[in-house]
Amino acid sequence: MKMELVAALPEKIRQRHQERQAIVYVRQSTVRQVNQNKESTRLQYGLADRACGLGWAREQITVIDDDLGRSGASTLDRPGFQRLVAEVGLGHVGLVLGIEVSRLARSCRDWHQLLEMCALFDTLIGDADGIYDPGTYNDRLLLGLKGTMSEAELHILKARMHEGPRRVAANSSWAFRAAMC
Repeated sequence: MKMELVAALPEKIRQRHQERQAIVYVRQSTVRQVNQNKESTRLQYGLADRACGLGWAREQITVIDDDLGRSGASTLDRPGFQRLVAEVGLGHVGLVLGIEVSRLARSCRDWHQLLEMCALFDTLIGDADGIYDPGTYNDRLLLGLKGTMSEAELHILKARMHEGPRRVAANSSWAFRAAMC
């Protein structure tokens, strides 16, 4: 049975990765999301089972959920992300798992810092789409693109958030001027 499981593992996962811990990083941007999006939270915690399926023993899996309800726009107020980067930098981590890895950091600076650390310390990154090795050109390129898209998405979301009230104010002002004529 064990041989069948090993044969089904992604080829990037090596014994040297499985000898270190797997970290499951759980994050949602706001307290409201944490309270209302229970399914997302459940799926993220379920990544520990995926790590087991990929060959890590339960005691080798660490779940970092310190950043629930915190935006990924910056690492300043995200002790969980800082802990993740530190553990990778100490060479303790063989795999980082997130539901969408590009959401680990919404800033390209923070994202590329994590990619660089993972490449230097031979740490794999995984999400719902697959397992990536930031030490290889193609995977690093794809992960970089995912990070850039994530930062752009954050910019677009902020712009939409600020545009709505501005338009309401502009329309109210126009309606008031029209009524005065």
